[in-house]
Amino acid sequence: MSAIRVTDSDHASNATLIAGIDSSTQSCKVTVRDLATGKQVRWGKASHPSSTIVDPEVWWEALLTAVRRAGGFSDVSAISISGQQHTPIFLDVNGSVTTDSPLWNDLGSHSHMVALNDELGKDEWIKRTGLPITLSDTVSKLRWLKDERPDAADRTFAVAVVHDWLSWRLMGEGPGGNLARLMTDRSEASGTGYWSPDNGDYCLDLVKHALGKEVLLPKILGPTDVAGVTGRGIPGIPEGIPIGVGSGDNAAAALSLGINNGDVVMSLGTSGVVYTRSDKSVHDLNGYVCNYADATGKHLPLVATFNAARNFEAGAALLNCSYTELSELALQANPGAGGLTLLPFFEGERTPDLPTARASLHDATLGNFTRPNFARAIIEGTLASQVGMLDALKQCGLESQRLLLIGGAAPSAAVQTVLSQLVDLPMIIPEPDEYVAKGAAMQAAAALDGEFPQWQVEAVQLPPMAHESRILDQHQSAMDRLGYLN
Repeated sequence: MSAIRVTDSDHASNATLIAGIDSSTQSCKVTVRDLATGKQVRWGKASHPSSTIVDPEVWWEALLTAVRRAGGFSDVSAISISGQQHTPIFLDVNGSVTTDSPLWNDLGSHSHMVALNDELGKDEWIKRTGLPITLSDTVSKLRWLKDERPDAADRTFAVAVVHDWLSWRLMGEGPGGNLARLMTDRSEASGTGYWSPDNGDYCLDLVKHALGKEVLLPKILGPTDVAGVTGRGIPGIPEGIPIGVGSGDNAAAALSLGINNGDVVMSLGTSGVVYTRSDKSVHDLNGYVCNYADATGKHLPLVATFNAARNFEAGAALLNCSYTELSELALQANPGAGGLTLLPFFEGERTPDLPTARASLHDATLGNFTRPNFARAIIEGTLASQVGMLDALKQCGLESQRLLLIGGAAPSAAVQTVLSQLVDLPMIIPEPDEYVAKGAAMQAAAALDGEFPQWQVEAVQLPPMAHESRILDQHQSAMDRLGYLN
């Protein structure tokens, strides 16, 4: 990767500014950037609640707070939003929310996902949508709504996902608004479980099968289309600013990283995500790889886990140390942590499909149960799960040529070291950035110019390390003993 680092003196006061918004699971982040260079000029952030069934209004209020903390948009020429995929917003005929939204990581829709797979057959969903239907997908939340909140289901007239609804709100819509102005993009549509990657359109019969009736769905726009303009009376946001089409979070990150075929991204945040770029859709009958669309008109085959960086936070809290100290402790231990193995399924798991599993510690003895070994076992166990996702991509014929590591856990020296010992690929560490918000900003730029800007990403390549097979062997042995299938 080439690298350009822009200093503060390079930013002119009359530069064209664009804004990207990342409404993620945990927070809303706003970045205001120079259109010419991609340099961040200012930013703001507001937290989201930790619960997994949420009143959508908190996401709108967090967006307004983050915009205010970013200095407002009075000088911004275009805006675009990226957001957590799958999570639905249920709206009545007047545009009011009918009930709280279950997030993508809410486990309550597992039985409803099982029912959908039993009714149509798991392979049928994969053949038609490219998705092995999971509890995260919007279609599973539709069945949840039908079964668990039938009164709200009866009143539901339209279904959007978070980024669609927030963009609609930016247009000045809301209760009493025009539902026909709901817009989305291919990447968000691809995560619903009722979109075909082969013809690029909704599978309306799958919506009706899941919910028991037809509903209005957002219009699917192209990668550089304009969704609309900002409405009147929104605090901190002037009227008439173009709004880019936006995207799902991983599609935005992939766009900002500029990945090509053969590049694989591993993102270690709230969830663990591994994805790559493909010119063709993938239908993984093994049931691991989800064929999402990217933000450029191509495809983004992806595998995800529920458990990732939060495992390290839990470990640091238990050991009463900082995140940096956890990394230092882990590096004091040998590969394999003296035989100590952690299966990190604290929140159940999506890949593999183990919603009722819980984390477990294996082969602890008086000799190996030390702080360094425990710290290393947390990191090894978490990364072993992520490496399994690389294997799933390979089974679909998606060859990996280099691995890009991003997310909150990427700067950890222990994470970098252990991952280098697990994979035989060039390891690239892009400079820390808010890649989802940055990708949304690139879509805002496209709303102005009709094309994505060519912003550079600075990165370093890690030196190769000797492969440590014992780490994955211990992980597999622990899985086998509990009867878990990878």
